[in-house]
Amino acid sequence: MKQPLLLSLAHGLMIVPAFATSPSLEFDFGQGQATSSYTAVRAGDRFSDAKGYGFDLSGHPVDRPGHVTGNGGFYFSVDLPEGNYEVTLMLGDESGPSDTTVKAESRRLMLDSIRTRRGQIVTEKFTVNIRRPEIEGSAAVRLKDREKPYLHWDSKLTLEFNGSRPCVDRLQIRPAPAATTLYLLGDSTVTDQPYEPWNSWGQMLPCFFGPGVAVANHAESGETLRSSLSARRVQKVYRSLKSGDYVLVQFGHNDMKSKSPDALKRYQSDLAALVDDVRKHGARPILITSMERKAGVNKDTLGGYPDAVRTVAGAKKVPVIDLHAMSRELYQALGKDLDAAFQDGSHHNNFGSYELARCVVEGLRTAAPGLSGSFRPGVGKFDPAAPDRPEDFQMPASPVTDLTKPDGN
Repeated sequence: MKQPLLLSLAHGLMIVPAFATSPSLEFDFGQGQATSSYTAVRAGDRFSDAKGYGFDLSGHPVDRPGHVTGNGGFYFSVDLPEGNYEVTLMLGDESGPSDTTVKAESRRLMLDSIRTRRGQIVTEKFTVNIRRPEIEGSAAVRLKDREKPYLHWDSKLTLEFNGSRPCVDRLQIRPAPAATTLYLLGDSTVTDQPYEPWNSWGQMLPCFFGPGVAVANHAESGETLRSSLSARRVQKVYRSLKSGDYVLVQFGHNDMKSKSPDALKRYQSDLAALVDDVRKHGARPILITSMERKAGVNKDTLGGYPDAVRTVAGAKKVPVIDLHAMSRELYQALGKDLDAAFQDGSHHNNFGSYELARCVVEGLRTAAPGLSGSFRPGVGKFDPAAPDRPEDFQMPASPVTDLTKPDGN
């Protein structure tokens, strides 16, 4: 193994394995001879800082001829610099069927139930974003204590392999600096929730896009627009933007709790300024009205905040996805099954967030028509008045659970 490479960051030195700076990383899993140029990986190869790759966290992968498998989800991590990466996976089993769901970082859905028949090996690709708190030429995002161990803020790309019979043959990782990035800013209903049974539409969004588009979710539980500005979350996004990227913004749930008499006016002003700043960086802002709470099926629970978003969108001539209206239509259509979409009065579970992500994707067809060509094959149109049935929804639970309610409501 080559000696580690030292990289200088705002807060000192960070050790990154030298192999992580190569144009492509290639891993071959399971029993048997590794493919030429690939690094052989066996189920017992655990991640270490010195090695820079390996099976990580919980889970119990098992070696099989030509692949690894395992029950209940298992993780593989690679130490990498911040940025976008194209991930290529070969999935399947020569001796039996397979069913593999892939999540990245904090339960970010990348591939949904890739199934193969016996003897079939398929190649799947996606683009993933990883980041660190440091901001170039500045300090760092001011993380809350509970955020510090989250997988989406560490120095690794972590992939979770799950499903009824996940079979992972080979993995290739390449830098993807030219990829289009969709940056998300928002609260607990948008963020990558790290633990079951909580979920958000932001962490479901990546599975609808093919390679070449990465979702960088900078939302966080309990955040308002003003607090995201002061914690440098917005600044982190600005320093990462390149021309042609998108910034999707959804706040309101927590902003409306302010007792200040000018809170709504200030929110509207801050939102307008954010739109201007995103455009100055060459990126394209898209505003999203907050989805209703469970109690909002027939009455408004968000006060004047959805209208404030619509007002800014109209004044600034910026696209808006009216998730507020779409969610109410969705909830009414669910009827007696409404509870199946929620974990509590504000936060959603896997099913609810998946349906909301479908609403956002449908909104993007109009708000960002240039992205439509990047949708995965089979991503059809979605009518919130005709949602999926909860009993038909299948999503393997990640092996990390915490019933503690996220910040915000």
